[in-house]
This record gives sequence, structure tokens and C-alpha cells, in this order.
Amino acid sequence: MQRFFEVVPGALSWATLFLIVFLSWQQPVWAAIFIIVFDTYWLLKTIYLTLHLRASFLQMRAHMKIDWFARLRAESKTWEPIHHLVILPFFHESYEVIEESFQSLLKSNYPKDKLIVVLAAEEQAGESALITAKKIEQQFGKQFGDFLVTTHPMNRVGEIPGKGSNETWAAQAVKRAVIDPKKIPYEQIIVSVFDVDTQVYANYFGCLTYHFLTAEKPQRSSFQPIPLFMNNIYEAPALARVVALSTTFWQMMQQSRPERLTTFSSHSMPFRALVEIGYWQTDVVSEDSRIFWQCYLHYNGDWRVVPLFYPVSMDANVAPTFCGTLKNLYKQQRRWGYGVENLPYLLSGFQTNTAIPRRWKWFWSFISVEGFHSWATNVLIISLLGWLPILIGGGNFGATVLAYKLPVITSWVIRLSNVGIISSAILTLLLLPAPPEKFRKRDYFWYLLQWFLMPLTLIVFGAIPALEAQTRLMLGGKWRLGFWVTPKSRRIANGE
Repeated sequence: MQRFFEVVPGALSWATLFLIVFLSWQQPVWAAIFIIVFDTYWLLKTIYLTLHLRASFLQMRAHMKIDWFARLRAESKTWEPIHHLVILPFFHESYEVIEESFQSLLKSNYPKDKLIVVLAAEEQAGESALITAKKIEQQFGKQFGDFLVTTHPMNRVGEIPGKGSNETWAAQAVKRAVIDPKKIPYEQIIVSVFDVDTQVYANYFGCLTYHFLTAEKPQRSSFQPIPLFMNNIYEAPALARVVALSTTFWQMMQQSRPERLTTFSSHSMPFRALVEIGYWQTDVVSEDSRIFWQCYLHYNGDWRVVPLFYPVSMDANVAPTFCGTLKNLYKQQRRWGYGVENLPYLLSGFQTNTAIPRRWKWFWSFISVEGFHSWATNVLIISLLGWLPILIGGGNFGATVLAYKLPVITSWVIRLSNVGIISSAILTLLLLPAPPEKFRKRDYFWYLLQWFLMPLTLIVFGAIPALEAQTRLMLGGKWRLGFWVTPKSRRIANGE
């Protein structure tokens, strides 16, 4: 059944696109009716998500004004035993990128003696990565409660090179070297797994600890911040900015829908649960979302993600050249789209786990299948295939009133859907960090206009890489994706 479920997402997406083309040719009236209904659905969904985006943005701004550490000390008598284990896996990232992340840890207002920091290197990265790790250790090693550099060996049986295998190696190493010798209770440790470019805001650990201690079931919860891809936003070309900010806005929308929220990229969870489920799986690409499903199945559905409505800042995808940036953007989106590999894992798990309530199995199955299917097909349907009945439906259909109205309706839906683009443009200006000296006020105008590239980015860096990822999983074998590390650097690191 596992292999069958791997075929389902790609087959469903391709069947949808094929049927729309076929019906536009053979049954253009029915195809046109479907497209009109779909256009209406698309418009309503755009309005619905825009409202969620606005709600999340307002709540995030409110949370950023709170001194969470002061609130924690004032309202909780049990915060002091809480330790934070921070794991930062890295590969070829530059010293400057890693240093900025460590500086942000030092600027946080949580007691540094409660932080256990692990810089998790890869042996495969070679001597240069080990030199970088040693340099970071010399600069920051004595400024936290505990600091550890780990080196994940390459070519281990049952593993693929990637974050999951590296994180598991690092967590096991710090457990042996620090946590167990010091006899720190597992239930008093919150582990945060950050991409190495992740920079925390001053109140992150205070906010996280507060939510952990006030959660209904803290030992059965993950905690998700909002990823702001802002570290190098002024270095990014317009296409990269739109893609990065679109990801941010999608995660903001999800925070207002916690019943649908799963873990993504940098997130936190209780260490006891991590140990009990056997750490991150070492043979998957999308370990950040897989860890949610591992917990969900292990605890028979008794797992949820608590939205923090508080951000962490990460890098937008920027390469030294424009073409390099476009190539990296596509690869990054394809890797995220390969999160579809979790679908056969959870569907197979639902079949064997009889303790999870059936209504939740149906809920998550539908949400997951619909989410990946929409990712790969919706934009193509609304942007490209909506015109097919007119183009290939034949002369008889072309002479009908429906054929005349179809492009008018489609055009109006696209125009009305611009409410989402306008909202994104406005929020962009509100989220931008302090600009560099060379930034001029009139440049804000271009940051508004960049959002007219959104339809293009949704196709080229959304639907197409998602469809490719599903197709690769469907074909299996040599077509499967391995883990691809998004290159991260700073212009200062390149001598610019």
C-alpha cells in the first residue's frame, strides 16, 4: 500500500489536468461550466485566506510588542527549570551567515545558562566546514550554558545525506554528552531545530517558554513561529522576494488555522517526545514536516502544533547571479513540494493505527491530499487552462454565449483576486526591516510593483516544481529526490 499511496498524488494531479484538456476538446460546455465554478471557488478562497492573513499579521504585531520574558517571570513560577536545546545543522554555509545567527542568540533576553546550543556539521562538507565550526566555537562556545559541535559521519547505512540524519546524530550526541550526565529531566527541555540562517528575536525563547507552560498539553505539542525571510531581503531580486514573502504569508495564514497547522522549517518541540519517537527519521527529505506525523501517529492522534504568532528571521534565496537565484529558487520549491512524501507515510499509518479516531483520519487525509493537489493544479487551471474550451472546443462552442462569457468571467475573477496581491504588497512594506543606506524612498514603489510578478511565480516556482515533485514520487526509483541544501551566503562574505 505504501507504493500505491506514493502514486496517488501525482496520478491525481495529472489526471485532473488531462481531464480538463480532454473535456475542453470533447465537452467544452461542461468544461466551461466547471471552470466558472472553479473561478468562483478560487475567488472565495482568496478572500478567505486574505482575511486570515490580516488576522495573523495583526496578532503577530501585538505579540512582538510584548516583553515575553518579563511576562513569563511575572506569571509563572515554574519557568526557571526550563532549558532550551538549540540545534543548528549546517553544510557549506559561510561563517558570516552562522555568526549572525549566533549573535541573535546572544541578543535574546532569555538566560544564556539555560541554552544548550549544538552546531551540527556534516563530515561530507569537508575540512572548510570543520574550520568554520571551530571558529564559531572559539567565539561563542563559552557564552551559553553548554555548547557542542557535532560532526555527522557520511555514508551511514539507512540514511540519506540531509537535515534529518544530521539532526538525529546531533540530538543523540548532546543527550550523551550533556543532558544525561547533568541529569536534566527530559520534560524540562524544549528543543528548537533551526536552519542555520535562522535569527531569533529578543523575546523568542520567552514567548516559546510561556506558550509551552500555558499549553493545554505541552508534552504533546510542537510550537511553530512565523518564518520571515528577511535577513537578506534587500539583496534579493524581485522574483526571489516575491517567492520568499509568499512563503511567509502562507505560513501566517496557517497560524490562524491551527487545526491545519503542521511543523515547517524552524520549529520547537519537547525533548521527551523527541526521544520517545526515536528522533527524526534519517531517510526522508522533508524532516521538518515528517516529525509532526511521526508524533501524530506515535501518540495516536494526540499531537498538535501551537502557533506562536511570533517570528524568526531567515534568508531569502539569493545566489551570486540572477540565473543562479532562479535555479536555486526552483530547486528549493521542488524540495518543499517533495513534502508529498509524507502523504503515503501518514495514509499507511492511518491504516495500521486503530487508536486514532476515524473522523481525524478522514480530516487529515482530505486536508493533505487536497493541499498537495491544489499546490500542483489550481494556478494552472485558473491561469492557463481556463481558456482551453475556446481554443480547442470547436466552432460550434465558439459561437455560443457561454464561449463569449467565459473569458470575461475568468478575467474578472483574476482582477478581483488581486485583493490578495494588494494585501501582500501592503504587508510587505510593513514587514520590511530597516533599509540599507543606499535604499531610496522611491525604491518602495518597486517593492509594491514586484507583486505583479506573483502570477508568474505561482506557476514557475509553485505549481510546476510541486507537480515535478509529485511525478518523481509517483515514478519512484531513480526519480526520487535526495536532500538539496539551499546555498546561503552574504555579500560581505563574497567580498562585495
